[in-house]
Amino acid sequence: MLTVGDKFPSFKLQAVKGGAEGLGGPGKSFTEITNESDAGKWKIVFFWPKDFTFICPTEIAAFGKLNGEFADRDAVVYGASTDSEFVHLNWRVHNDDIRDLPFAMLADTKRELAESLGILDKNEGVALRATFIVDPDGTIQWASVNGLNVGRNPQEVVRVLDALQTDELCPCNWEKGKDTLDPAKLFEQAA
Repeated sequence: MLTVGDKFPSFKLQAVKGGAEGLGGPGKSFTEITNESDAGKWKIVFFWPKDFTFICPTEIAAFGKLNGEFADRDAVVYGASTDSEFVHLNWRVHNDDIRDLPFAMLADTKRELAESLGILDKNEGVALRATFIVDPDGTIQWASVNGLNVGRNPQEVVRVLDALQTDELCPCNWEKGKDTLDPAKLFEQAA
């Protein structure tokens, strides 16, 4: 699996647009998203195993509710699975929890992005529940992966993004607005 310090792979995928545009129907709902889209922004890229399942919409909806917080941090969110853009659209239309999803749903139908990231489940051939925080230069700064049966905590992704954006030393459970660590002060206190 690619990890911190690795370049996020190049990709070019079809997607269902976020927001109301994503519900316009075939021909109006789709767009192409690449690794060059939203250049200069932080990117939160998270994968789920399959559309029309049980854990996935809870995570997707939770990321959707935090979309404004990510935008306030100059970050864009991309959700992805190995399902097609047509399946994504149908799922959004028929699932109240994700109907108004504000971010794009990427269709990695050839599994090229999931494979290059190293996040395909060896038995099921679908993406694991992987999350990546990618800096504006395209470098992975945080990577997390859960098995197929355990959902993740999107609020933790916000917390880690906040910590990364301080460019400081952040202690365990650090939260935005709290003090970061100053090594010089720590050495003074120890002396």
